[in-house]
Parts: sequence; structure tokens; C-alpha cells
Amino acid sequence: MIYLPATLAQQLGFYEAEGVRVDLENLAGGGAKALQALLGGSAEVVCGFYDHTLQMAAEGRRLKAFALMLHYPGMAVVVSPQKSGVIRRIEDLKGAIVGVTSPGSSTHMLINYLLVAHGLTPGDISATGIGAGSSAAAALERGKVDSAVVTDPTLTQVRNRHPEMRILADTRNALGVKEIFGSETYPGSVLYSTAEWIERNPDTASRLARAIRRTLEWMQQRSPEQIAEKMPAAYRGEDTALYVESLRNSMPMFSPDGVMRAEGAEAVKKVLSLSLEKIRSANIDTAQTFTNEFVNRR
Repeated sequence: MIYLPATLAQQLGFYEAEGVRVDLENLAGGGAKALQALLGGSAEVVCGFYDHTLQMAAEGRRLKAFALMLHYPGMAVVVSPQKSGVIRRIEDLKGAIVGVTSPGSSTHMLINYLLVAHGLTPGDISATGIGAGSSAAAALERGKVDSAVVTDPTLTQVRNRHPEMRILADTRNALGVKEIFGSETYPGSVLYSTAEWIERNPDTASRLARAIRRTLEWMQQRSPEQIAEKMPAAYRGEDTALYVESLRNSMPMFSPDGVMRAEGAEAVKKVLSLSLEKIRSANIDTAQTFTNEFVNRR
């Protein structure tokens, strides 16, 4: 769900309409593996979370986001159904096993930030990788973790089966983002590449950014049912109704125009600085980690 616009743009023919051929490669291991592919030269552009550009900036590597897909990150901290009567707030996570997609991932950064914001430390929990989708759902429902950071459709799927499941923090909407981060926006998934690639290929970057912007604008004018109908069957899974419900719950997180805001970039930097010493000690100019030049071109 958090990377939906990249696939939907292909389904709608917008890459082709912009005159660029795109091969989408879904990498097991998520954003970290996609970043490795970019740095290793096997990918030219990544559809991943914006925070990777900041982490690389702290290491002296220039990555730049050039099209925003999620202006809210779409992650939620939930409690395993077996622990719903015990864990009622973030503070109750002390000593708990908390599932994240993978160590060092955006989900891991979020839970670390919330722990510190609520008077705890990252060392007060045991963070463990549970992946996403069915593996994350199984870990929650079978009690392998006490809590987890998940995205849709996993969140909607598990909550439908366990209505009593408690949500401790929800970043899928404006209210949750404002409450958690104190910001009107918090960029999630983006298109990013190396600054060198963008400088060498400004026309291709423009075409990709326009395709994403057109997709986001198309989504704003359609119902969740119409959007789901355009997605590949493999993405919808066997339960189309669940996919549509998940999409309806997630619609607020999609950017309406693909434009990054400076306020959001600074909010991500603040969150990462609580977990990563390299971010705290680095002098990162967030203005160098994103550009709206291409998404604003008509």
C-alpha cells in the first residue's frame, strides 16, 4: 500500500505516456535492499522512504528525493490481541518484544522515536524483524511479538479479525501525524536517486516525477474501488473487499501533488536523530536531500 503509486502509474500507462520505460523490481528485504541496489548500480531509482536520503547524507553520500508519494508515513504501532489488556500506552512497552519490518528500517526508527518521546529508551524493548504482510500478521496473532509497527493492508486485516486490537500510534492521517511529530506533514515513500544520476538525467527524472504526480492526481478523483480495480490481481490478493477497505483507510496518507515540504523533511531529521548518532552528529542540510523541480514541471 505504501508504494502503491509506483505500480499504479505503470498500470495506468503514465510512464509510457511520459516516454520512459520503467522496469519495476520488487526486492525482498524492503527499503534497505532497494537502497543497496541503488548504491550497487543495479537500480537507477528507488521507490523507498525519504529517511534513507538523510541516513546517507550523514555518511557523505548525496541522495535526493524528487517525487513524494506519501505525505504521511502510513505506519501504526499496534498491540498483539493477547496483550491488549496489558499494553495500553507506549509507556507499557517497557520490556516488550516489538516487531518491525527489519532492524534499522523506518518502522524501527518510528518505534525508537516514540519510546524516547514517552520517557523510555530504545533499549527498553526487544525489537525483532517480522517482515510485512502475512508474516507480520502471523507474528501478531500468534503472540510471537507483544506489539508491532505495521502498515495496511496488514493493519486492517488483523483488526477485522481482532476488533479489540489496540492501536497505540497511527500515522496514516493528519491528526496522528500532528500528534506524534508536531508537523503537518511527514514524508514517507518517495522516488529518490543519487544526486549524480539526477544531474545526468534531468529529463528522465522529470518524466518519472510527472508520471507519479499524474497518478496521485488521478487517485484523488477516484474511489478506492476504482483504484483497486486498476491494481494487479496479485496485489489485491484473494480478498478484494479487504484490499478496498485497507485502501479507504489509507487514502489520506497519499500526497495530492507529489510536492515535498521543508517542514516534513525537518520532522524526519528530528525523528532519526533520536535513534542514530550519525544523524545527531552530522550537519545535514535537508534542503539538499529533496527537490520539487521535476514534479512541478508541466
